[in-house]
Formats: sequence, structure tokens, C-alpha cells
Amino acid sequence: MAATPDKRMIVGLDIGTSKVVAVVGELDTDGSIEIVGIGSHPSRGMKKGVVVDIESTVNAIQRAVEEAELMAGCQIHSVYVGIAGSHIRSMNSHGIVAIKDGEVYPPDLDRVLDAAQAVAIPADQKVLHVLPQEYVIDNQGGIKEPLGMSGVRLEAKVHLVTCAVNAAQNIEKCIQRCGLAVDGIILEQLASSHAVITADESDLGVCMVDIGGGTSDIAIFTDGSIRHTGVIPIAGDQVTNDIAMALRTPTNHAEEIKIRYACALTQLARPEETIKVPSVGDRPPRDLSRQSLAEVVEPRYDELFTLIQSELRRSGFEELVPAGIVLTGGTSKMEGVVELAEEIFHMPVRVGSPQHATGLNDIIRNPIYATGVGLLIHGARDVDGVSGGRETRISRGVLAAIKDWLGKHF
Repeated sequence: MAATPDKRMIVGLDIGTSKVVAVVGELDTDGSIEIVGIGSHPSRGMKKGVVVDIESTVNAIQRAVEEAELMAGCQIHSVYVGIAGSHIRSMNSHGIVAIKDGEVYPPDLDRVLDAAQAVAIPADQKVLHVLPQEYVIDNQGGIKEPLGMSGVRLEAKVHLVTCAVNAAQNIEKCIQRCGLAVDGIILEQLASSHAVITADESDLGVCMVDIGGGTSDIAIFTDGSIRHTGVIPIAGDQVTNDIAMALRTPTNHAEEIKIRYACALTQLARPEETIKVPSVGDRPPRDLSRQSLAEVVEPRYDELFTLIQSELRRSGFEELVPAGIVLTGGTSKMEGVVELAEEIFHMPVRVGSPQHATGLNDIIRNPIYATGVGLLIHGARDVDGVSGGRETRISRGVLAAIKDWLGKHF
């Protein structure tokens, strides 16, 4: 990608169930990101975060990337891409090693993170991220950055994320067929959290839920580190299907009705408000009250939030998230979602829009772009070599690593 000598271009590619979004950012020398281009195209080749039609996915990626290139005035060669789906597994693990020279050096960190990921993983899964939570040196815990510290024994507590090998390979295959390289594959809720969660929320304890088209992705943070991740296979597509079935209208019209008129809390919809509902075939459209539409939508959101609450209880962190719930993703934008969520969770709830990046503010300050902007932020940390330990080195290809090294030294 053409860029000025003191700036670098990075691209985030969010391949979602309902849309593909490409976000182009310009990375300044001080680490700040300015968004200079964005492209979006409806996605037809994904289901619940997994590729089910390569041709359709490739076409959607190409269209989104071309649109982003046109707006940014540059050519895209490589991308950071998100991954989601029910195949994602996560666990907390730890490793212990002896500190060789009485002081912690980078090789010691590599060894302790290797030890932390030495757990039994099914043959069809691979390690996606090793996310350090804290380090312990000679029983002194709570250490975030152990380099240069003295001691005899180093312990790392990490959050280990794995994904299905074939799911990652299919995503890479789609991107490569578009003539692009993959800089890194990043867990979508991790990326979204970079964009929408504040440092104060992360330190205090917060649960972020990215509600997309096919999956709802959960990430729980306490003490500034990620503690739990989960995926619930209910999201916006189920709401659209419910509307299509209940109102007997084609799916594309149901999606439009959902976006324009749906409300997640029946009591907020006034009964005198009416909407036109297209019928199937050549039957004439019908008038329906907006309250009747809300009565279809509310039970599905109620079910989703109840499942999220169950996941929160199962994780053991329900009492440790005083900052409450941050909802993001396109399906979180509906009227009444925050009010319904607060009724169910009994804690503060807000809708998170992307922050921590400048440029095109009128477009990107929208929960739809949380993952795309988050992928840029993750990529920028990756380029700077400060991306929370070495999870990016694991998920990045060898060629991308060599390319980065050459870019920094020549």
C-alpha cells in the first residue's frame, strides 16, 4: 500500500455473517490511527461465523476491499482478519520456568508462554492467542511487565484461545484468492474490545458482548486483562427469521423492517404507530402496529440476554464486573435493547461505538464497525510490538513476520 515514509497503512477485514467490512487506517509515528477508507458489502457465504460458500465470500471480500481502496486512494496488499464461531474454545492456563540469569529477559518470557500453552488440544484445533493476564516472580503476583525484574522463578497466567484449523484455513483461503496476504487472524470479540472498552472499564471489570448477524461473542475483563471468552450462536439473523415467519414476509423485507422499525421492548412502541408489511408473492402489503412487531422481537432478545447471563454465571465472573455490560455490533443498535438488558442483568448497560481512532468519525462511530476498527488497533499494536505478549506472533504467518522485520530495518 502506498503510504508516506513516516506513516504505514494497516487494514482490518471483518468477515461477518451479514456483511464484510474493510477498514483502512494510517498509522502515525506516535502510534495514533487515522481511518482513511472504509468499504462494506453484504455477505452471503458465511453462517454463524464460518465460511459455507467460498465463492460468495471471496466476491464480498473483493467488493468491500475495492470500495475501501477507492476511498483511501491506495492499494491493499494484506489484512488483519477477524474470526468467530462456535468452534472457538478458550481456557485459562499457566506455566512456570526458572529464570536463567537471575533477571527476566525476552527468552524467559518466550519459554514461560510456551510452557503455559503446553496443554492438551484436540487435533482439529490450533492455538490462536496466548493472552497474558499476569506474571508471578517468586510468589510476587500482579506483575504486568516482568522484563528486567530479578528473581529465580517466573510464572505466567494466560488466557488461551483455540480455533478449528479448517475454519481458519477457509478464511485464509478466501483472502488469498482475492490476492491478499493475511497479517494475522484475531478473535473478533478481542478486536471489538480494543475499539469499544475503556481502560477504566477493563480495570474495574466489564463484560463486552458483540452481537452480530450470526453469533454473539462475549469477552470478560477484570484487572485490565481478558479472563473469559464465549460464543452464543444466537444473534441478528434469528431476529430477522422470527420477523419473516411471524409476519409472513420475505427475509430481505424482514431485515429492512427490523432495521427501520423494530423495538426490543414492547412497552416503548406506541400502539398507534403502524408499518407497511410486504406480503409473499403478489398479495398486497398489510398494515401492522409497531407494538405487534415488538412483541415478536422482544422474546428473542430476552432469550439472548438470558443465555448471556447464564454464560456470565458459568464463567464465575458475574460478581466481578461492576462496570456492567457493553453491547456492540449491528444488532445492539435497536431501540429498547439497553432498557431490556438492564431489566435482565440488573447492572449498568451501554452500547459501545468504536473509539481510539480518528478520521471519518461520522461513519465509524457506529457499533457495526467495532470489529473492523478493533482489528486496526490490534494491528497497530502488532506493528509496534506491544500487542500483549506474543499472541500475534503465534497467529501471524512467517512471511508476514519477515515482511515486518524488513520494513523496520530497511
